[in-house]
Amino acid sequence: MKKLNISFGIIGVLIVLAFWFGSSMYQKVPAGYVGVATLFGEVKKEPFEEGLHVPVNPFYEWYFYDVRQKSHLEEANVPSQDQLQTKIQVSVQFRLQGENAPKILQETGQAQDVLIVHIVPKLRSLMREQGKTIRRAEDFFLEETQQNMQTSLLEGLKDYLGSKGVSVEAVLIRDISLPPFIIKAIESKKEREQEVEKQKAELERFTTEQQQKVELAKAESEAAKEQALKKRLLADAQAYEIEKINTAIGDNPNYVKLQALEALKAISKDPASKIYFMDGNSPSPLPLMNIGSK
Repeated sequence: MKKLNISFGIIGVLIVLAFWFGSSMYQKVPAGYVGVATLFGEVKKEPFEEGLHVPVNPFYEWYFYDVRQKSHLEEANVPSQDQLQTKIQVSVQFRLQGENAPKILQETGQAQDVLIVHIVPKLRSLMREQGKTIRRAEDFFLEETQQNMQTSLLEGLKDYLGSKGVSVEAVLIRDISLPPFIIKAIESKKEREQEVEKQKAELERFTTEQQQKVELAKAESEAAKEQALKKRLLADAQAYEIEKINTAIGDNPNYVKLQALEALKAISKDPASKIYFMDGNSPSPLPLMNIGSK
């Protein structure tokens, strides 16, 4: 009986060992990851791509690295040449190089260590260096400044992180927050500029109205001058006509006599006319007085 119990115990141990060794003879690497194996602390030089790997050494210890693209958002206070600190928020798009995963494990550690040890410190350092090239804090809002900063940060991170097993694909400035008193000063400046533009527009409107009034006054003056000229020409014509008539009358006494006879003829038709006294010495029979009565 005792031997039988020992036999069952040995069989049980063998089954456990067989199960353990059997389950350790293969390894599945998730999609988007690479696996790195170590054997008694020694890092295997070749990474394991995603998928099922059979057979593998059951004594391997496994580490997995996500090699898909990631984005890290970093915020730092960046001093400019005027010694003012501007809060700048930057995002870095990167991915771990799968072929260099064993090197990352050996030199840096696991995936999260890459961010802590390399990416964040280098990014902050580069941001501070870039701030030293900016003369004033408000210059961070200039499009040219932001474009140059993004380019410099991208190149700096690529040069540094490439040898660390990290590929940097983009650096983007997400937000810029100036010191509060600078923001207030900028807002006040904008308000003053808007007020100046408003006053300028009002002045232009007033100037336009005055020019219109001047043009209207000129038009009215020209019209008045033209009307006065017409009246003067008409008066001159009438005076010329009268002068010609007087000259003609003076040169023709018979015309005066004829006009006098016409006047007497018209007077004779008046029923109130009775007696007329005529100046006998006059060359023409002009009426002097009407003394008629009923």
